[in-house]
Amino acid sequence: MKTDHRIVILGAGYTGMLAALRLARRTRRTGARITLVNPSARFTERLRMHQVAAGQELADHRIPELLAGTGVAFVRGRATAIDPRARRVSIEAPAVAPAGAPGAGAAGPAGPAYHTLAYDTLVYALGSGADTSLVPGAAAHAFTLDDPRTAHEFATRLPALAAAQGTVVVCGAGLTGVEAAAEIAESHPGLRVTLVGREAPGAMMGERARAHLRRALDRLGVTVRTGTTVTAVRADAVELADGELLPSGLTLWTAGVRAPRLAAESGIATDARGLVTVDAELRSVSHPEIYAIGDAAATRQAWGPVHGTCQSGLPTAQHVADALAARLRGKRPKPFRFGYVHQPVSLGRRDAVIQFTHADDSPRRWYLRGAWAIRYKETISGSPLKLYRLSRRLNVGATLSRGGRATRRPAVPAQVP
Repeated sequence: MKTDHRIVILGAGYTGMLAALRLARRTRRTGARITLVNPSARFTERLRMHQVAAGQELADHRIPELLAGTGVAFVRGRATAIDPRARRVSIEAPAVAPAGAPGAGAAGPAGPAYHTLAYDTLVYALGSGADTSLVPGAAAHAFTLDDPRTAHEFATRLPALAAAQGTVVVCGAGLTGVEAAAEIAESHPGLRVTLVGREAPGAMMGERARAHLRRALDRLGVTVRTGTTVTAVRADAVELADGELLPSGLTLWTAGVRAPRLAAESGIATDARGLVTVDAELRSVSHPEIYAIGDAAATRQAWGPVHGTCQSGLPTAQHVADALAARLRGKRPKPFRFGYVHQPVSLGRRDAVIQFTHADDSPRRWYLRGAWAIRYKETISGSPLKLYRLSRRLNVGATLSRGGRATRRPAVPAQVP
């Protein structure tokens, strides 16, 4: 079945990139035109931003190179508005859109270029970031791991702070905060690193995995403050709920999740967090021509909501690529099914812990630690670049588990035809 169906993917992170590559392969005989939009031409490995923040250099992967030979058009720019009725996306770009980009309009005057992209189907993969609006001063005085430039700026300040035996405070004791605190402490032994959070680090893990994680933080000299909340971030300190001030030469904010406002501002149905509300096929319940993937989507399974991780995000990208390809061939896709398998956590470059889980992410008895955990993490849950390269030639699966019995019935009924 030949078509000139226009597919626009917003966001070239882990999920957007896989969706583009898999769609290119699955629709190559249909004539579908795929455009991938992203503000930067560099592919950002979000799961490794704690390494950048600690001062490590990552490989420089360029989006056009990853897409070369696939037929996917790349447009460098930021989506500023979506018009679901007209099926057009407004783009602000640092330069004129590539001549071959489908649906691109004329560029504006000198400075940023403004144009639009028309679509028949939109894949919304803009992800989310740390919520610095939770407490006063966080946006002004704390760094986040949302952008490699910000993480790099944070890293450039660490050597001088370490020489002065200064303090870094990491706000948020979830797995992102744990990985960041461990990486920074290992890379800069002269620093005093404090991890602050409501719950104990690794609270979702089993007792043995949690104990190993805590021993690793102790070994690295990380001070852990739990059972408290941050009420304000100052230029040189973090204020706790009881009024105590923790001195901080640098503050890293990893608490909370905030979705871009683009979907809600464009009239697309979202939940209270700004995530796109989707049906069992991952289509918007208000606009079925829009799919949402990764942590931009309010995805549910029968056991409850799916929280945003690379482990869950890549399967949503795979599902949407396959579902959209099926629809272009006149077939009805099956509902999305997913179950968690593990909780992998880096503890610096020389240690890690893997907690194996049930489909609903609750801990099983089994876990890995140390060298075996490092090997497992690098092989199973490391960089998805190998998956991307294979996806150019093969329909490689990104789903480790479909959830078994826990997902045999969809969490929500399909609400769009």
